[in-house]
Amino acid sequence: MSNSRDLHGLAQLVRDGRRYWASPAGQTLWRAERACLGPVCERLFGRHSLELGMAPVLSDICPIRHALSWAPTREMAAHDATLVCPPDGLPLADDSVSLVVIHHLLEVVPDPHHMLQEAARVTADDGRLIIFGWYPLSAGGLSRAWPGRRERMPGRGRWRTPGRLGDWLTFVDFEIDRVDYCGFHLPGGQPRNAMLETLGRRHNLPLGDSYMILARRRTQLVQPQRPGFELASPLMGPTLGSATRIGTPRAARCEKASLG
Repeated sequence: MSNSRDLHGLAQLVRDGRRYWASPAGQTLWRAERACLGPVCERLFGRHSLELGMAPVLSDICPIRHALSWAPTREMAAHDATLVCPPDGLPLADDSVSLVVIHHLLEVVPDPHHMLQEAARVTADDGRLIIFGWYPLSAGGLSRAWPGRRERMPGRGRWRTPGRLGDWLTFVDFEIDRVDYCGFHLPGGQPRNAMLETLGRRHNLPLGDSYMILARRRTQLVQPQRPGFELASPLMGPTLGSATRIGTPRAARCEKASLG
């Protein structure tokens, strides 16, 4: 995502997404997701958080000192503490962020695997990675079969189940702690029914329009060293037991606003 055409397409995508999240339907779902995030955020602490998405920031309710947001261009940056860069090339050091939130971006960006890889790279070993996604088996997901729904927000892109994203997280050495669902409504309606939302969240029914995945880095088991013999010559190539974290820092090709 390095040329001007890709950047222009990404900027237009974010503009379309911001219009949806500013609509009554988007605001209603945003409030439901914020309520879903609240109990999780209460237990999260650290120096920096980062949210990648098109909606107003959700994670500012977390007790983390410095909250960063993201934008694809400088003109779209909301404030000084905004990273201006492609979402798959974050200008941050490894293990530098206590909380990373990906909010409904993996469905629509051109390279979701690299984006997730970058988010995992910058998440601290004791930090958390939170992913909000659209649930394809919900009432909203099934309504995407209607003509025209896949051409406009929020129906655009590829919706994936939490199980599928669990496979992706395993690839970047993360594991799912929990999955919560939100945005409950009847087919053809909007997620504005407080009773359905309360009932769905209480029993965590897999029927909401969106889900929230809370993930952490997988615990690496330490292999005990055994007393043994010495080899006459060293082994060629990587030896058993060594590992390199997926997602090494790439060359800085992003522009960064002040980190505050």
